[in-house]
Amino acid sequence: MLLFGVGISLGSGLLSTKAAQWLADTIVTAFDLSHASGFFVIAVMALFLIVIHLGFASATGLASAVIPIIIAVCSALQSPDINVIGMTMILQFTVSFGYILPVNAPQNMIAYSTGSFSVPTFAKVGVVLTVIAYALILLLSATYWHWLGLV
Repeated sequence: MLLFGVGISLGSGLLSTKAAQWLADTIVTAFDLSHASGFFVIAVMALFLIVIHLGFASATGLASAVIPIIIAVCSALQSPDINVIGMTMILQFTVSFGYILPVNAPQNMIAYSTGSFSVPTFAKVGVVLTVIAYALILLLSATYWHWLGLV
């Protein structure tokens, strides 16, 4: 309950103080996304979310912190073809890519606590799974989700 409350408060705070918009403008400028295609935005933002997930112990906490920023980034793009809701939904998938470290998700910590494998073994398998998941996000963004009008 505390995790959800803090996460929702963090997201609300980012929106109400305009910090989410400031971060979005910074991200759009830093990665030169203002006139980028939807596919490129998905590729950059998904990779960013995968890397930033290494610092979070919960997808719920990460989602609460970054979903308002993702919405603001997608809204700040100047391409008329950008579907803000569709792209936000797609990028939410990558929030759950906590496969690399045991501390990236509670279920990882439970599995690790059995003592059946080491952290390096977990990380090796996790990196492979994360690369496969990232490739699937890109493949689906270029094909199926594009055909549906989400990208």
